[in-house]
Amino acid sequence: MTSHGGSPRLVAHTTRLDADVDLIAVAGSDGVLFEQGGAGLAGRGVAARITLPEGPGRLEAAAEPTREALAGIEAHDEVGRLGCGPIAFAALPFEEDAPAELIVPSLIVGRSDDGARWVTIIQPADAAPTDVVTTDGELVPGALGAPVAETGADPMSFTVRAAQSPDAWCDSVGEAVRVMTAGGLDKVVLAREILVEADAPLNITDILQRLRLAYPSSMVYAIGGFIGASPELLVSRNGDVIRSHPMAGTAPRRGDATVDARQAASLLASSKDRDEHQITIDMVLDAVLPFCSYVDSEPEPSIVSVANVHHLASLVEGRLSSPPASVLTLVGALHPTPAVCGRPRSDALDLIHKLEPFNRGRYAGPVGWVDAQGNGRFAVAIRCAEIAGNRARLFAGNGLVAGSDPRTELAETRAKLQAVLAAIVRP
Repeated sequence: MTSHGGSPRLVAHTTRLDADVDLIAVAGSDGVLFEQGGAGLAGRGVAARITLPEGPGRLEAAAEPTREALAGIEAHDEVGRLGCGPIAFAALPFEEDAPAELIVPSLIVGRSDDGARWVTIIQPADAAPTDVVTTDGELVPGALGAPVAETGADPMSFTVRAAQSPDAWCDSVGEAVRVMTAGGLDKVVLAREILVEADAPLNITDILQRLRLAYPSSMVYAIGGFIGASPELLVSRNGDVIRSHPMAGTAPRRGDATVDARQAASLLASSKDRDEHQITIDMVLDAVLPFCSYVDSEPEPSIVSVANVHHLASLVEGRLSSPPASVLTLVGALHPTPAVCGRPRSDALDLIHKLEPFNRGRYAGPVGWVDAQGNGRFAVAIRCAEIAGNRARLFAGNGLVAGSDPRTELAETRAKLQAVLAAIVRP
């Protein structure tokens, strides 16, 4: 693992911001972002990079070196909130053998649920002080990577195509169902890839604003051209408190209150979806139990509704044993959950590699942040897109069990894909 070793000693200063901030505006098109309901963190620039090892167990192996790298940045904190001081952000690949890194921005802006705001500036200890905040508490455009006004014509036309034909994907679902019916595999998640090309560069800031507006309860994120709005909390750690909010089991919404209520009731009553959901909950509990003095889940799942779909979800909460494990260790124990992979994990991964004709990249991987104490918050990177210039790759997957119907599963992926597609393809 490497960090900023060999470079000048870094110092982080955290001070209050008097003026309100829009974290999406702070992140701009090339910064980092992790927010929910307008609260969270955004950053610009790069003070340090922390390279992760490749292979199984890499997050557990990276937890202590990451803590040391962040703790090695001298911190002066006048605010004392969760998210103050040096923060490392990451959108990690689904596969553990793919290259990955955490980024520590040189400018980090935070906003809490109660409206408190702060800015952290990370610079070499011998650097001259940099004014990034005006006397009115505003960020100075361009200072340490602070946002500047973005220009450029909006796209006027788009082409959208599936990387794999719907019929071919349904054939893959049928093959997965046959494997599960034969026994030995409880569940597998198969994903689809959609390709979008526009006649002008896609504006990441505008897309994030649309996602926030359409999905106000989701975690909106951006890092290195990878953007999305996930409703699913993989794990958070604050001191010794751990939370996870796994989701498995989905039904589309139709935009009619009566029909949507019927769909939600049907989802709650579905034995197929309840069984799929319980597979995920059991795995989450089993994965975090070794790190906890106490952990439990809600006795019954509830419905979480976003703009276009209903999900079955159950809150998992516990207390970590002393000393508490880093959020990176917890992420490593949980990823990939059955909600994005399947069960048994190794068999499901083998089937994914056989039936999916593309590399998932960062889709369905962990996305979030960690601080020097090991606190942090990571979502499951779903409802997402990889954006590069005027092109975007969108992904959506479905959990399959022995009773899954290919055409029903296809319709569900279309509903999930619409979440990000509608934010990108605008008339």
